[in-house]
Amino acid sequence: MKATIWHNPKCGTSRKTLAILEETPGVDLTVVEYLKQPPSRTKLEQLYRDAGITPQEGLRVRGSPAEELGLTDENATADQILEAMAREPILINRPLVETDKGVRLCRPQDLVHDIL
Repeated sequence: MKATIWHNPKCGTSRKTLAILEETPGVDLTVVEYLKQPPSRTKLEQLYRDAGITPQEGLRVRGSPAEELGLTDENATADQILEAMAREPILINRPLVETDKGVRLCRPQDLVHDIL
């Protein structure tokens, strides 16, 4: 099974999710450090759609400028959030994992088991 993780090595949850993927037999793993190689806006839209979450639910608030940019405001649109994420990948909550069985925002890390 192919799996891609959008990973931040400084994040404990991301490291734990990566470890689960690495320890799972038969996983052909691609690791993308999304702060260095951010997904495109189009890819983010697809990931969130496939995960069944909104861009608002995929927004990283803690440790990011989300509030300062007005992205946590009630009237912030999905388009505004996606555009901001494409410009500033620190706004993307992590880790996102995509396999043939779906996509999950793996917070907590055990959610990755749903798509393995």
